[in-house]
Amino acid sequence: METLVVDHPLVAHKLTVLRDVNTDSPTFRRLADELVTLLAYEATRQVRTTDVTVNTPVAAARGVRLAQPYPLVVPILRAGLGMLDGMTRLLPTAEVGFLGMIRNESTLKAETYATRLPDDLSGRQVYVVDPMLATGGTLAAAIEFLFERGADDVTALCLLAAPEGIAHMDEVFAGTDRPIRLVTAALDERLNEHGYIVPGLGDAGDRLYGVV
Repeated sequence: METLVVDHPLVAHKLTVLRDVNTDSPTFRRLADELVTLLAYEATRQVRTTDVTVNTPVAAARGVRLAQPYPLVVPILRAGLGMLDGMTRLLPTAEVGFLGMIRNESTLKAETYATRLPDDLSGRQVYVVDPMLATGGTLAAAIEFLFERGADDVTALCLLAAPEGIAHMDEVFAGTDRPIRLVTAALDERLNEHGYIVPGLGDAGDRLYGVV
């Protein structure tokens, strides 16, 4: 898996505020949205395009447009919803699918509880958004699910990642020939005994939407 940690002062600034325990939910949601758009700029460097010619007021000009089929953005519910607007702001023509996955806190394994995706993803570039890459189980299961439906190129956007999660992803997808990329704002130190990222930012879903 190709991993990119985005090194930019604005990314670092917004992430610092997100980490702060005193940041309230409305501010957290707004900054997460802004941060995702910055990450999306880097994540879409390899988005597929097609050559076109348009007429300016002066002359013909060669350029590019997004190729069809358009990219598919897939937030992992529920926390991934907080990243959706920031992603589609940069890719307004993208289609959106939904994948409900939750980590079993006893086994730390991902369990699927809802899907809303095309049955056939052949030839599709897919952007998966989920705030945290912790153990890697949820993201790996999501990408495997997308590959089973035919996706041939997957990029994951996460606010934070842990070394253990990246190692798990590398292990799971060691033999695949399909491109997998991770774009994140920071690579943190480790996971604690409960499978949470340290120093992290807490439970992203709870901080986005409150404790449910």
